[in-house]
This record gives sequence, C-alpha cells and structure tokens, in this order.
Amino acid sequence: MKETFFFVKKLHVLSGKILYINILAMIFISLLEGIGILFLIPMITASGIVKLDATGIPLSHWLQIFHKVPALLELPLILGIYLLLVIGQTVFQNKISIRNAKIQHGFTRHLRLETYGSILQANWDFFMKSRKSDLINVLTAELARVSAGTNTFLQFIASIIFTAAQVSLAFWLSPRITAFVLVSGLLLIFVSRKFLKRSLKLGNMTVELGQSYLAGITDQINGIKDIKSNRLEKARMKWYHALTERMEHEQVEYTKLKAGSSILYKASSAVLIAVFIYFSVNLFRSQPEQLLLIIIIFSRLWPRFIGIQSSMEQIAMAMPSFKALVELHEQCADGREFKEGMDHETKEQRIHMKRGINLDNVSFRYNLGEPVYALQKVNLHIPANRMTAIVGHSGAGKSTLVDVVMGLLKPESGSVMIDGIPLTDDIVVSLRESLGYVPQDPFLFNASIRDNLLMVKPHAKEEQLWEALQFASAADFVRKLPKGLDTLIGDRGVRLSGGERQRLILSRAMLKNPSILILDEATSALDNENEANIQKVLEQLKGKMTIIVIAHRLSTIRNADEVIVMEEGKIIQVGDYDKLAKERKGVFSFLENHELMTVQKAANFT
Repeated sequence: MKETFFFVKKLHVLSGKILYINILAMIFISLLEGIGILFLIPMITASGIVKLDATGIPLSHWLQIFHKVPALLELPLILGIYLLLVIGQTVFQNKISIRNAKIQHGFTRHLRLETYGSILQANWDFFMKSRKSDLINVLTAELARVSAGTNTFLQFIASIIFTAAQVSLAFWLSPRITAFVLVSGLLLIFVSRKFLKRSLKLGNMTVELGQSYLAGITDQINGIKDIKSNRLEKARMKWYHALTERMEHEQVEYTKLKAGSSILYKASSAVLIAVFIYFSVNLFRSQPEQLLLIIIIFSRLWPRFIGIQSSMEQIAMAMPSFKALVELHEQCADGREFKEGMDHETKEQRIHMKRGINLDNVSFRYNLGEPVYALQKVNLHIPANRMTAIVGHSGAGKSTLVDVVMGLLKPESGSVMIDGIPLTDDIVVSLRESLGYVPQDPFLFNASIRDNLLMVKPHAKEEQLWEALQFASAADFVRKLPKGLDTLIGDRGVRLSGGERQRLILSRAMLKNPSILILDEATSALDNENEANIQKVLEQLKGKMTIIVIAHRLSTIRNADEVIVMEEGKIIQVGDYDKLAKERKGVFSFLENHELMTVQKAANFT
C-alpha cells in the first residue's frame, strides 16, 4: 500500500485546498440528499395517496409546519422545495465531478512531466541497464492506469463520505436496523477479500503482459527489414498469436472476476432486503413511515457498500502500475546525472579548451562484479584544436573511451580533466553545450529535415542551415528533394540512405558551432567521393576546434595529428599515421594491411 500513499501524498501536495473544498462540497451534498429523503414523508402525506404519521421521525416538528399551509398549496410547496433540493444537489454534484476531473487530469499531467523529466535527467548507465520499451510502457500504458486509478481513488473518497453521511442519517432514524445493515456491509467487504487478491494478481499480470507486448512489438517494428528479408513472418506471427492469447485470457479472467463479484453483491442485496424487511416488521416493530424511510435509505446505502468494494478492486488492479511508476522514479533518482537545476543554470556556458583533455589512470567496467574491464588504466592526452584518431578492433574500448570523455560514463578509478580542471558535473554540462557528436548509428526524428536541424539551434537562419548542410556534403541531395528542407524523412530517417542520414547528423552537429567535434564512425556509410569531401572539410577545421575521430576505415584518419590504437581496453600505440604504419609488428600495421586487402578484393570483384 506504500505506493498508494505515495501518490495520495503527491495528490495532496499538487491539489492543495481544491481537494479539501471538494470534500466539504461532498459532505454538503450528502446533507442535501438526507434532507431530500426526509421530505418524502410530508410529500407522501400531502399527496393524499397514503396517510403517514411522522411522529417519532427526527425533525418531525419541522415537517409539521407544512400542515399549516393551505391544502391547495401544501403539495406544490413541498414538491417545489424537493425539486430545489434535488436540482441543487445535481448542480453541486456536477461541479464536483468537473473539479475532480481537473484534479485527476492535472495530477496525471504532473506525473507525466515529472516521470519524463526524471528519465531525461538519468545518467547513461541507467539507459544501458533499462529496456527502452519498458520506459515507453510506463510513460503510456502504466501512466494511463495510474490516471484511472487516481480517478477511482477520488470516487472512493466520495463513496466513503456519502456512505458515512447516509449511515449517520440512518442511525438517527433507526439505530438497530442501521447497525444490522452496517454489519452486513462490513461482512460483505470481509468476504470479498478474495476478489481484491485476484484483482491484484491480475493487475500484476496486466503490467507484465503489457511490457512483453510493447517490447516485442517495438523490436519487431525496428527489425522489420530483417523479418521480411529472412522470411521470419511465420515465426513472428506465432509469437504474436501466443502473446495475444495470454492477453485475451487475462482480460476474460478480469471480466469473470467482475461478473462473479457482481453476482455476489446482487444476490446478497436481495437476501439482505428480504431479511431486513422481515426483521423490521416482526422483530423491531417498525412503523410504516419509519420502515419506508429506512428502506429508502437502505436502497441508497447498500449500493454505496458495493461501490466501495468495486473501487477497492479497481484500486487493487491499478496497484502494480502505481508500483511500476514508483520503482521507475526511484531508479531515475538513484541514477540522476546532475544535481537538480544544474543543467539549466549552466546552459549558456561553453568550453573553449586551450590545452586539451587528460585521462589519468582511467579504468571502467560496465558491471562492477565482473573481472572484464572495458578500459584499463588508460593514460591519454588529447590536445586542443588538433585532430586525434582512435582505432582498434571491435570491442577494443574505443566508444567507451569517448563516452568517458563526454562524461556519459564515470570512471571506476582515475580522473578526466579539461584544461587541468576535473570533469565534475557542472563542467560536464558546459562540455555538452560545447560538443558536436556524430554517432555511428545516426538517429533522426520523424519530422522534416528543417525540424531535425533546428533541434540543436532553434533560431538558426536559413543560410545557417544551408551552410551546415554544405559542410557535410548534404546540400546537393537536400535541394533535389521534393520539398527541400521541409521534406519529411520518416521514422529514424528511413526515407533516406545511410550515407544521407550520416551527412544530416554531421550537418546538425556543425550547426551547433561546437568547439569539440566527436565523430564515431561518422563516414562509414559514405561513398568515396563524399568521404573525400568530409576529409577536406575536417582538414580545414584543424586548428579551429578539437576533433576526435573513431574510425575503422583508416583512410578517414590519414591526416590526423595523432592516432591512438586500442586493444582490450588498453592504449597500445600512439603516434602519427606514417609512424604507426612503419611499425610492422604493431596492431595498426595489421589494420592497415587488412583494409588494403579488403579494398583490393572489392576491386577485383567489381
């Protein structure tokens, strides 16, 4: 239940006095409803249908006032007051419903903003350990269930208040009969515990199936090209059929649960009414007018007990979603990258290096309990305003090294310094503001080319966009597109080739006007002509910004000022291109020979 109280506390903090005004309004409505019930006796008596004696009924002396009114006006007056009470109650009820809707949706929006903000502020290690589809599931399906659960909780509060008010009124009219109804209601709730347990179990199953469904669908849509090309449709359809069958079974089970509880409530209601009337007449010797009022109150009171039980079942069903959201908040808090507000305070600060980046005895492991190091006692100086290349076999630690330099990963031991200043959180924020990063796997949003570029510099002018495109040899192909900069490029830029996507990412990085440019296999998808163009531009940038290039194709880094060769998380060679190429027994020479052989084989094949 701690998750429920966690959100109740948040609801209290966010809603403030509005929540309590609504509670007071609910109490007022309950009083109006009670007064309306009491008006039934003079109404029935004045109608002439049945003569009832109101003596002994609470407020009976006030009800006698209507007998002093002329007979012709008595019934219209009573009916008019009754209508005013009912209409007033309805108007207040509608206002409460609207306020509750504002509280619910405002609270849900607050949770969405808070949850999404927590995710964005988490560190890179959090994302490496989290399944992306699980995060999406919490932000969509689980948050929707939490929203519904919040609405149910507000209804639950309303039911408790109305029930308490009507129980008080019923006790006022007949303590013995009301006690009988109350005990019966509490007994019903006690007997219905099994429905709460099953609701909680089904809620857990719903969360689990929702995660599996979204994870599988996300993976398969992302990998649809592999599915189509390898004729995996049948196998994937089999998986989908099995999962949706489990989801169908879970929904049917929930429907059975609701149907079973409904049968119990209706059957118990009929039995209790029969027993109630029997005892009222034969044991309690109730008068007709008193019995009539108690029956009316019972008909209103018993559904309240059923409503409370139903709300408890729905809250139990939503509990796993509350729990999933709380756990995500805790994980994000544990993995928060910066202190709160820091990423905004230093937003406009940029770094202009004069000496460079130093790594002093840096070691890093992705899993602290494992003996394998991604980086082992790395000592490295990356000079400012020079071009430094990093090469090595796959898995050598190149990308990990760059992630440490960018502050995405924190070393297990050792230190990273920018111009002799330790890479603390505030420096990391400034570093990111100064950084242009082009990843190996380019990511573009499902928007226009213009929108994708403006994400890093919202107020950039048209000529600045074209300058950035021209730099990355992307201007020509963009001009040929049907709508130019306003051409939609599809999900992850699927309507563009791999080389076109990489050039757009490079354009976006350069639009930021970085002082540090990091290229992680940024030319791997380019043809020889465009790669040569990029090399020329990089050559022009040398001396103007610090350039770090990770490369498998050594032709990209031939003009680098310094080449760093990595193997199993260690730096094993450092020097310029020609010097390393002459070291025949070195790893770099092996990589160069391997690339030459690959190029020759490709030439012979063509």
